[in-house]
Order: sequence, then C-alpha cells, then structure tokens
Amino acid sequence: MAAAGAGVFLLAGVALLAFVVLLARHGTNQQVEGLSITYVDLPDAAEGTDGTFGPAGPSGRTGVTDDAGPVGGDSALVEKIDRTVGAVQEAALRQMVIWSAVGLLLMSLLAGAAGWWLAGLALRPVASMTVAARRISEQNLHRRLALTGPDDEIHRLADTFDSMLGRLEGAFESQRRFVANASHELRTPLAAQRATLQVGLADPLPPALVEVREDLLATNREAEQLIDALLLLARSDRGPDGTEEVELAETARLVVAELAPLARENAVSLHLTAEDPPTVPGDPVLLRHLLTNLVRNAVQYNRPGGRVDVRLAERSVTVSNTGPRVPAERIPDLFEPFRRLERDRTATEGHGLGLSIAASIAQAHGATLTARPGAEGGLTLVVRLP
Repeated sequence: MAAAGAGVFLLAGVALLAFVVLLARHGTNQQVEGLSITYVDLPDAAEGTDGTFGPAGPSGRTGVTDDAGPVGGDSALVEKIDRTVGAVQEAALRQMVIWSAVGLLLMSLLAGAAGWWLAGLALRPVASMTVAARRISEQNLHRRLALTGPDDEIHRLADTFDSMLGRLEGAFESQRRFVANASHELRTPLAAQRATLQVGLADPLPPALVEVREDLLATNREAEQLIDALLLLARSDRGPDGTEEVELAETARLVVAELAPLARENAVSLHLTAEDPPTVPGDPVLLRHLLTNLVRNAVQYNRPGGRVDVRLAERSVTVSNTGPRVPAERIPDLFEPFRRLERDRTATEGHGLGLSIAASIAQAHGATLTARPGAEGGLTLVVRLP
C-alpha cells in the first residue's frame, strides 16, 4: 500500500513537472518573440570578450527595449544577442528540471515512508486480529479478540467477530452437553437391561434360549461400548481437564499388552519400537485412549497373518498395518464419526468412532493425526506431537 501510494505520488509529480516545463518553455518563447533589440551606436560601446555588450565608457550603453525594431542595428550583433538569450533560457529550464526532479524524488521517498508508517498504523489492528483469529479453534472458542481503540469500522468488525465466536461457543458447548447427557442417560437403562437378562435368563435354560440370551447380551455390550465411545468423544472434544508429564513409551507398552489377545485372535503380529520415546504434557487417560484406538484400528482392519508396527520417535508416534488397500481419496472419510469404507474393511466389532476419537484427542493436545496408504496395503497413521 505504501509503495503504491509513493508510485502514484511519483507519477503525479512527473506529470506536474512535465506540465510546468512545457508551459515555462512556451511562455519564455512568447516573451522572447515579443522583445525588440535597440542598439545605440556610440563610439564608446564595445563588444566584450565573452560575447556580451556593455558600455566602453561612462556614457555608452546597449539596451533591449519593446520598440518596433532595432535602431541602427547590426544583424550579427542581433544574432549574438538571440543566441545569448536562448542559452540563458535553456540553462534556466535545465536547472529547473534538475532541481525539480531532485525535489520530486525526495518528496516521493518521503511520501513512501509516510505512507508506509500510516498504513502500518492503520493496519496494525487488522494484523492483531489475524493473529488472534488463527489461534482460535474449536478447542478454545472462549477466547476473544477484545480489540481496543477508537470506535471505527475495524473496531466494529472485531466486535462482530467476537459476537460470532460467542454464538459458536454456545452451539458447540450445547452439542457436547447433549452428547454427554444423552450418553449418561442411556447407560442406566442398558445396565438395567443387562442385569435383567443375566438374572431373568439365568441357567438352567433350554438350549434355544441360551443362544438368544447370548445374542441379547452381545447386543447390550455393543450398545454400552458405543455409549462409552460417545462419552469419550465428548470428553476429548472438551479437551483435557488437567495436564501432566506422560511417558508415551510406558503408555504404549500397556496398550500393546492390553491388545495382544485381540491380535492373537485375529492372527496379527504386534510389534513395538521405541527409538526415542517422547514425554509430553497431557491427560494420561486421553493419551492412552488415543494409542488404544490407533492400535485397535490397525489390528481389527488387518488380514490374517498381517503385522502391526508401533514406533515411537522423538516427536511422533507411527502406527502402520498390512491390511487391505485403502484409496487415498477415501482417507478423510475415516476420520468422520460413524463413517466406514466398503464391506471388506468393515469389521464385526467397532462403531466407526475409533479414528474420530483419536483425531479429537490429538487436536485437544495440540498434535496432528494424519494417515496415508501403505505401500503394500493398509494404513500408516502418524501422530505429530507439538
């Protein structure tokens, strides 16, 4: 903006300078054409050595007047006087152009500096608003721009943005409360239903009812797992209540030991490598759920005889498996709640919330979770820690 202002000022100055020079040249020519030269031929008048004419004695004089024409004129003398006037005119114009150009350049630099300062002063609130807006996300909608200063257009824009953030915060908080409250309310009837099934259909039972009881109990367990996942998702969206230093290597070992039976059941080998295990601040429960969801997802969506590798580096956690091929364009769908791919990647367990919960926990801890297709099938999930 400052450079554009200086450029406009320079162009306007150049146009003004050209206009002034043309008018000055035209006016000078007009004045010279209107002059007549009168030469008084006195014996004391002599030509100077520099081409000028002056009195040789006290009474001699040479003059230029507005008379009708030269009196007793000498054509050579008139020609010399014309050349002298032209030289003076050119010198005057040249000096005017040079110093006007110098002045114009200095004023352009001054105008550019002043424009840069004024633009910075005017746009400083916009820059602070941009920085504050970048720091605001779903996890910290309680933050506001809180712009101070005069009540101008920028201040009103900041107030409007703060009002919008307030409405968004209320909407997100209402959604989280609804999910948490609904999940809590549903746990009670499911627990009562499970107790009724276990007591009312206790052994001994006819063989036909035993299978029905097991199916009902399995459905009840799946519903409870879904509610627990929804509660965890609501908690991860809300962010950690408190943070402490968490040893991810120890957490990863516990997760691998917990999921080892599931890996054996699915004929999948599970390996953990901790090259430079990081220690990160966060909620230990949420971080354990993060690793658990990533590893369980890699085990469940795998092939018999496949492999799951968990590798901890200085600032990252990588979980890769050897499951079926996943199209790259479908990877974003995996992070949406209740979204799955085609049937060959849909396991009999789970509700399509694992990666959604993992991504939410990672975001709440300032980390990023990305996925890419494996070279020979499967997925490689990478958590990059702040």
